[in-house]
Amino acid sequence: MADRTHSTVPEKIVHQGLRLDHDPDRGRYSLWHGATYVGFVGYHLEAGVATLQHTIINEEYGRHGYARALVTLVLEDLRTQDVKIVPECSYVQDYLRRYPEYNDMLAG
Repeated sequence: MADRTHSTVPEKIVHQGLRLDHDPDRGRYSLWHGATYVGFVGYHLEAGVATLQHTIINEEYGRHGYARALVTLVLEDLRTQDVKIVPECSYVQDYLRRYPEYNDMLAG
């Protein structure tokens, strides 16, 4: 997947050169900064609803905006597919409180 830092989300993504890889067979979106693996969001997709289960960022990249960038890119990708979400992950729940513009994606 190409860089997904388009103009609607620049204030949420402070890093350049990020890449989001999607592995639907594993239920995982992985974030890369150049050639460096940063972390992933795990999910389960069923009937057009993605349950976002956990957001994991490698410890050395924590508290530097990578989780926010990762969740932003994942939500933007899911939005283009008209997928609704169930945020089981506590980080995604907190993210949605800070960025309510994604609340229209909530299932149910």
